[in-house]
Amino acid sequence: MVDDRRVFSGEILRSSDRRRVLARSALLFAAIGFGFVALAAYLTDGFGLLGRSRTTALEQPWSIREGSKILVPEGSPLRGRLTVAPAANQPVNPKLVLPGVVEADPARTASVLPPLGGRILELKVSLGDRVDKGQLLAIIDSPDLAQAFGDDDKAKAAFEMADKNLKRQEALVKARGASERDLDQARNDHAQAAAEYRRTQARLQAIGAAGEAQRGQRLLAVKAPIGGSVTSLSVAPGNMINDPTQPIMTIADLSTVWVTALVPEKDVSSVAKDRDVEVSLSAYPGKVLHGKVLFVSDVIEADTRRNKIRIAFSNPDYELKPNMFATVTAVGPEQHRVVVPTSALLMNNDRTSVFVATAPWTFERRTVVPQLEEGSSVAISSGLTGGEEVVVKGGILLND
Repeated sequence: MVDDRRVFSGEILRSSDRRRVLARSALLFAAIGFGFVALAAYLTDGFGLLGRSRTTALEQPWSIREGSKILVPEGSPLRGRLTVAPAANQPVNPKLVLPGVVEADPARTASVLPPLGGRILELKVSLGDRVDKGQLLAIIDSPDLAQAFGDDDKAKAAFEMADKNLKRQEALVKARGASERDLDQARNDHAQAAAEYRRTQARLQAIGAAGEAQRGQRLLAVKAPIGGSVTSLSVAPGNMINDPTQPIMTIADLSTVWVTALVPEKDVSSVAKDRDVEVSLSAYPGKVLHGKVLFVSDVIEADTRRNKIRIAFSNPDYELKPNMFATVTAVGPEQHRVVVPTSALLMNNDRTSVFVATAPWTFERRTVVPQLEEGSSVAISSGLTGGEEVVVKGGILLND
């Protein structure tokens, strides 16, 4: 006899199995329903708490804005984070920091020009050598010098002949063997010969040649016009010099040098002659040179829009070398300025501002113009007066 079977969920089950499956399904659906109810209750309570939290925050805000003013109410956590102090009015020495460079003094620099063209036979110095005034630098074989010596020889011979003729005519006149006219002519010839001889001698002296030099020694000797260091050299032995206007070397006396600083156009009025300056160089960290402005240029540089100031320094040990970079700090006369800590400054777009207390726990943003920063404080040139209460710590919390 066939058992009582039913088809359920794709399987053939007995009646007792079917009842057990239905019971388990009912329990599962009940559990799921209870979970949904619990989740809904939790979410409802959470939103309530969040709403209460927002309500609390709105009831006790950190700050309140009223127009351009910001109020920090009682009980606000900001009161414990803001530090307010009065802006001090104190004397300061404005300092202008400028880029600079070490340069040779132009008045102590000489370009060595050969007086005549020719071939360099010997070069007596090298680049970087230190030379004394009058020291032999180079020897040149010059055709022009040979011509100058030839003219001098002719002038010397003509002068000697004119001198003898004059003495002869003077003797004849005394013996009444010559006329006064012949004597006058002899005197005129003598004067012309003497003048020509002086001219040729002066030319030899101007080009640095000795008129009494022997014929085999008639070479052009180039000597140092000043003492100093050979800072540039443009020739070598065997070179031909065709243009005497081109220097063959440069000598600079570096026992005294200049430090040249570049002053922006807007700060030109802050520097003047005899102003105290401090100079530091990267080559000597920690070493500060003290000097005074020697010269302020009357002309602004067209390409850099800067003015040049120069400070002279004695350089006996040659520690300051041309083209060294330097930092020049110009110290101005003492001035009274409003000074605040740098922590009080805030950037607002492209402007610098501070928060000023206009009443107890009431602040207003104020745009200021910093002039001089030194250490942890900064001098304010405008926008703030001495004694005003300023937020010196935590002002960023009031920032927009």
